[in-house]
Amino acid sequence: MENITILLADDHTLVRAGIRALVEEIPDVKVIAEAKDGREALRLIEECRPDLVLMDIAMPGLNGLEATARISREFSSVRVIVLSMYAREEYVHEAVTAGAAGYLVKRGATAELERAIKTVAGGDSYFSPLIAQYLSRSKAGRLDANRALIERLTPRQREILQLIAECQRTKEIAHILNISVKTVETHRAQLMERLDIYDVPGLVRFAIKAGLVSLDD
Repeated sequence: MENITILLADDHTLVRAGIRALVEEIPDVKVIAEAKDGREALRLIEECRPDLVLMDIAMPGLNGLEATARISREFSSVRVIVLSMYAREEYVHEAVTAGAAGYLVKRGATAELERAIKTVAGGDSYFSPLIAQYLSRSKAGRLDANRALIERLTPRQREILQLIAECQRTKEIAHILNISVKTVETHRAQLMERLDIYDVPGLVRFAIKAGLVSLDD
């Protein structure tokens, strides 16, 4: 049997090392790359073409939910299992909407990891029991008010909102996204209008409440 190839995406080096150690104990599974954020994950997927990505949610630059949506659009053969400390229902539904084929909570993932990897690599979906309960309560998913507002933004606007909330200046955002300063300013004006928030502190508070950035870091 050929190895199932894995990319790990998590912004904490020690967490990645721990997950890697667990994964490499599973027969016929191999970690071929590690990424510290969503943007690096996308670059490494382009280079390495793994079978699966184990994806954290709260990462700087481009979070795991946005990265998962990009992977679903751009790399349809690559499947994503969200592996997160967050068990909040809105994150679960957002992950599924983005295209995740599995969702595990980190604190209980050790016993489930092999089963999840083998199941998702085989073409099915795998959700830990708590997560499955959330999904069974609402097939369509239930987003809170802030997440519903996030859904009104374009993917680029969500990227810029996250970077603003991470205290990146306009020129820095333009450099990171490889777009012009004027384009950044246009997107920022549009997302402010859609959210009806017209100051940077307000955008930061909104991004935190909506889960685009985390206070943990």
